[in-house]
Amino acid sequence: MFIALQNAVASDRTILVFGDSLSAAYGIRPEQGWVALLTQRLQAQGYGYQIVNASVSGETTSGGLQRLPRALQLHQPGIVVLELGANDALRGLPLSGTRANLAQMVRLSQEAGARVLLVGIRIPPNYGPRYTEEFASVFPELAKQYHLPLVPFLLQDVALNPARMQEDGMHPSAAGEAPIVDTVWPYLKPLLKKNP
Repeated sequence: MFIALQNAVASDRTILVFGDSLSAAYGIRPEQGWVALLTQRLQAQGYGYQIVNASVSGETTSGGLQRLPRALQLHQPGIVVLELGANDALRGLPLSGTRANLAQMVRLSQEAGARVLLVGIRIPPNYGPRYTEEFASVFPELAKQYHLPLVPFLLQDVALNPARMQEDGMHPSAAGEAPIVDTVWPYLKPLLKKNP
């Protein structure tokens, strides 16, 4: 009984960041990435959480859906930060599949007892206005359906600032990672519990 209780308390203090290259510190050192910087902020502000970054560069929502059950079982997170979908859009995959995969990941996370923070992504306009707009709408629609907090756009203070982006124009540079933490924080903070 006591052991189970200890495990429950410990697992409730785990945040699983489940994303793609935008969360995997692509092209920069891992300690420069926004997930590592978020860990520092949590510690500095007295939140006793550990973060598991299970983000994989190039990951699609279908790949994420295959990986998620094991990650949930392994880490038993209290919070899941779900940041996937960009690679589906960049490959021009049907949005119905992206939406269904994200919805299933939300359900799996909730069934495992985790609260979900959904992270919105946008893609460059060169994919055509219809696809671009429909892709952007997937995230608020899911957030409404499943009553989730939503980060409207992960790169809102980064994407249009060349000084904060890598030369590929797709990934944040080291200078763009701290602004991402500032973007995520107001939506994550209400889900956190202070140390007793």
